[in-house]
Amino acid sequence: MHVNERRKWYIGFGIILIIIISLLLVFQVTWESIFIILGGLVALGFYDRLQKKHTLLRNFPILGHIRYILEFFRPEIQQYFVASDDSERPFDRKTRTVVYERAKGIPDTISFGNDFDIMKPGYEWALHSLAPKHHAEVEDRLIVGNSQCKQPYSASRLNISGMSFGALSKNAIQALNQGAKLGGFYHNTGEGSLTKYHMLGGDVVLQVATAYFGFRTTDGDFDPVKFREKALLPNVKMIEIKLSQGAKPAHGGMLPKEKITAEIAEIRDVGMDKDIISPPTHRTFSTPVGLCEFIKHLRELSDGKPVGFKLCIGKKTEFFAICKAMLKTGIYPDFIVVDGMEGGTGAAPSEFVNSVGMPLNDALVFVHNALVGCGIREQMRVIASGKNATGFDIVRMIALGADMVNSARAMMLALGCIQSKQCGNNTCPVGVATQNPKLFKQLDIEDKAQRVYNYHKATIKNFTELVGAMGLYNPSGINASSVMRRINDHETRYLDEIYDYVKEGCLLNDATVPADMRRFWDCATPDEFTFIRDERVV
Repeated sequence: MHVNERRKWYIGFGIILIIIISLLLVFQVTWESIFIILGGLVALGFYDRLQKKHTLLRNFPILGHIRYILEFFRPEIQQYFVASDDSERPFDRKTRTVVYERAKGIPDTISFGNDFDIMKPGYEWALHSLAPKHHAEVEDRLIVGNSQCKQPYSASRLNISGMSFGALSKNAIQALNQGAKLGGFYHNTGEGSLTKYHMLGGDVVLQVATAYFGFRTTDGDFDPVKFREKALLPNVKMIEIKLSQGAKPAHGGMLPKEKITAEIAEIRDVGMDKDIISPPTHRTFSTPVGLCEFIKHLRELSDGKPVGFKLCIGKKTEFFAICKAMLKTGIYPDFIVVDGMEGGTGAAPSEFVNSVGMPLNDALVFVHNALVGCGIREQMRVIASGKNATGFDIVRMIALGADMVNSARAMMLALGCIQSKQCGNNTCPVGVATQNPKLFKQLDIEDKAQRVYNYHKATIKNFTELVGAMGLYNPSGINASSVMRRINDHETRYLDEIYDYVKEGCLLNDATVPADMRRFWDCATPDEFTFIRDERVV
């Protein structure tokens, strides 16, 4: 028995013994009453094991109720369960509650007014209109695919971000895909490749990461034949090249050996004796021009499906180099996923999680400005990824420069994730991020798929209601003057007063390059990611 399994039973027996001794010594309860109580606990244990709504109770009968008791009294006791280093902010707790309620179909209306401290710096709000529109009239989808794409895709404004089979259990992957099918939104495979668990009818974005899992040669190179077989499948709607991710930029993906099963090893064509750590860079290309050519190649192999790439912004010069490569080759991605450093992961060095990469707000504004400045913003969609969960989050991301949003954290919460932070240990108590069959088999696929659908449906409805309240039929009309932020007790500003937005094509004329962009723009070359001279030199 695994050490964590033993610990579970030790705790269970300990609690039962404490109950018995307490009843005997404090209340002088008879042995007959104790047997009745224990019989009731046994009956409760059987009920917990057989019900399908709560995976935690199926995995931890009786003991799991402790969490729900605490959850019931949440408003009164939650202040005592916040980490002393403030690693979990009040916003995160409120957002988590919203996701749980929407996933379970519980109305998330609020009594007694605003939940936030509206005088606290950083508080944001959308500007409503006196000529609002009904949410049913608001367009909640948009087309992904420029003129170089033969099979444009109509996407939801909210979708499932990349999470691999391996990082998540097969039951979790199936529930996500079924939820995507029910709601008509897409499910990103993550770098673990397309599997049979993604083939339940939901739209799929096939991720091509540095290890090329699922379409790699024996030497670890990209195999175009294997890729084409998967890319041509009808449920594969788009292709995403992963350059880097927010939680561990410039670091390869990680799958601890404890989570590697024979099935996962076969899918990824790797061994089971050590952690899987993907290369930090692609072998197929090494320059910005090479990236553009790879985009064209994947578009051809997939018969014209939308192709884009995902990255966390680091050196601004390198993204400008990609922009210059687009201009030089005339090859444009259909979308760019901007992953903020606040993005989540199950396994990454703490220094990378906490101290590497650009936060999403700053990265999003920069990418939007770079594309506008190059006169190519209309060629591609910008997708924001990183701690977005609510309808207002989507509004705020669009205001900053995005077109749509990917979410991983909220989708996991909808599956029943309780953020126990055991993702890399293979001991996830609710069966979401584990390959232990004793744990993941208790995750009911049909029930959790419905919850994922419920969460998405409710969040999109709230999003369209907000857009309608702003007097718009199309969310694309949202801009940086649509949202305000409190700076201090006496000052509020529009987002376009906080962030500088550039004019169309300003980077194409030497005389109009903004001063704060010039040193990065001048350093960039389409023929290499490394810069010509130090960015610190003005």
